[in-house]
Amino acid sequence: MTAKIEAVIWDFGGVITSSPFDAFSQYEMANGLPRDFIRSVNARNGDTNAWAQLERSEVTAGEFDALFKAESAALGHEVPGRDILDLLSGAIRPAVVNALRVCGSHVKVGCITNNAPIGKGASMTSDEDKAEKVKAVMELFDHVIESSKLGIRKPDPRIYELMCESLEVSPSRCVYLDDLGINLKPARAMGMTTIKVLSENQLLSDLRRITGFEEI
Repeated sequence: MTAKIEAVIWDFGGVITSSPFDAFSQYEMANGLPRDFIRSVNARNGDTNAWAQLERSEVTAGEFDALFKAESAALGHEVPGRDILDLLSGAIRPAVVNALRVCGSHVKVGCITNNAPIGKGASMTSDEDKAEKVKAVMELFDHVIESSKLGIRKPDPRIYELMCESLEVSPSRCVYLDDLGINLKPARAMGMTTIKVLSENQLLSDLRRITGFEEI
């Protein structure tokens, strides 16, 4: 184990769960949309678009539906926002949850998630069973920050600072995992050791190597 590590901080969607990008790709194929079209809509005007406003709880699901439809239409393909909301809740990765438990037995663990005020709790799903499973995972963290509750979303540096303050750790003593490079950049600039999650196996391998926790 690297001696300086005192906390492991996790993204949720695309890290603890499978990536919603997989669901986006399937939707695009099924509806004849260009590859990565949905992500391109979400990336345009990234701090003020419908997606950003939803994750800060500045618009309702109904308002997001209309806003996303207009934004996607402006890029050539009209997509109802309500369709996108149905794609957000990924499948929990049991091996990653085990890694979270292992980390939690050695150091502090936190979660910073950009999510939307839809579904049940942090799960963003209306499925009771899935929502309960997500709730159980959330209870493993020492502290959770949800963008939809705080009104701040990644990559705003303040959200990482607030996590460090809550865990009472220095950024230089933290490992941070996320599947988006744009969200890793401010964490790395603050001094955190970062892991870009490309796959479940890669996540586990990198985390094991960096922490030295062989049980992962």
